Amino acid sequence: MEVLTFKRGIHPPHGKHLTEKKAIEDLQPKEILVFPMSQHIGAPAECLVKKGDKVLVGQKIGQASGFISANIHSSVSGTVKDVKPVLTAGGTKSLSVIVENDGQYEEVEFTKPKDYHDMSKEEIATIIKEAGVVGMGGACFPTNVKLIPPPDKKIDYIIINAAECEPYLTCDHRLMLEEANKVVEGLKVVLHMHPQAKAYIGIEDNKKDAIDVMAKAVKDIPNAEVKALQTKYPQGAEKQLIYATTKREVPSGKLPADAGCIVQNVTTLHEIYQAVVLGRPSTTRIVTITGEAVKEPKNLRVRNGMSFKELIEACDGFKEDPIKVISGGPMMGMTISSLDVPVIKGSSGILCLTSKQAVLPEESSCIRCGKCVQACPMFLIPSALDSLGRRKELDGFEESNGLDCIECGSCTFVCPAKRHLLQSIRTAKRTVLANKRKK
Repeated sequence: MEVLTFKRGIHPPHGKHLTEKKAIEDLQPKEILVFPMSQHIGAPAECLVKKGDKVLVGQKIGQASGFISANIHSSVSGTVKDVKPVLTAGGTKSLSVIVENDGQYEEVEFTKPKDYHDMSKEEIATIIKEAGVVGMGGACFPTNVKLIPPPDKKIDYIIINAAECEPYLTCDHRLMLEEANKVVEGLKVVLHMHPQAKAYIGIEDNKKDAIDVMAKAVKDIPNAEVKALQTKYPQGAEKQLIYATTKREVPSGKLPADAGCIVQNVTTLHEIYQAVVLGRPSTTRIVTITGEAVKEPKNLRVRNGMSFKELIEACDGFKEDPIKVISGGPMMGMTISSLDVPVIKGSSGILCLTSKQAVLPEESSCIRCGKCVQACPMFLIPSALDSLGRRKELDGFEESNGLDCIECGSCTFVCPAKRHLLQSIRTAKRTVLANKRKK
């Protein structure tokens, strides 16, 4: 099988050996769960419950409040103890429903949808929206919106992101090995919505067992095949994945649909299966708890709303105090200051690093070596964008295509001067976009 890739990129240490052989374990929550109304890109959901209300598993407690928004469902049965802003792993506070778990897990009456083969793509998208399905790779874009692009966009390829290029994380890998049939059923739903499209499942070649399992699982689907990808970061970024599998390029400022592609994470397919075939909303996810500071790294299937602290305790805690804890992976994850934050739909991992892994050197002046340029998969000049951002020259930042940055962190990783390139570029991006919204 030919091994495909994109241009540029980097090769950070994998760190996957800690959990890649660890089967998924189910973990039940303790007494208190927290459900932020912002678990997705777009407008926060509108809270539907109040203090004192009883809730059931699968009950909608947050209503999508706009075109780009997503429903939120309770993952347990119990009593609403409060509705208030709560700190999230992203470092901001979000209005949240706090539920006291009664331990009964009494469910709403789920209605199994009719056979999706008898449904239009609009009907399927409505079910996916109602189930609150979002991109589970971390971006958390509402899936129903992505699956129905504007009518003038002809979709030729459905690209399944199974690369899991982020170091340390193995939740997608384990899902493919253990529940390939459910993933493929989700893919069949998407292909029913876009019958003229060809499906490519992109998997990095450091997961040869997953390549074999998924190739076998799709062997009877004529318009689907597995593509082996070179193990390189950020192989799983949308534009890089599209180029690697189709050699198409997404124009600057455009979306994958403009290149005739829809990209879905492999775990998102599992959620599509749950919603469209079983009629169940998105209430659980698999999280990789890993890092050299953790006593017993694991892949845990948990209920949304559980605290990070519970997951760490399920791994027997720390063998030494971590110098840094990251929500997600080391390249694109966010450092957190407290373990008292809830698992949300995009919580792919909790990475706990010791002082040996998380070196915190001070910045020095740029030495004009060009390594950041050589690494950037978007063909930008990160050192220049960094300089423009720090000087708050936002017009120049935008003219230099700073908004095209995918925030992968490759530039920071290779910088010998240890410049905080990603941080300054990210800040400038946020400011430019905020200014645009004000106009």
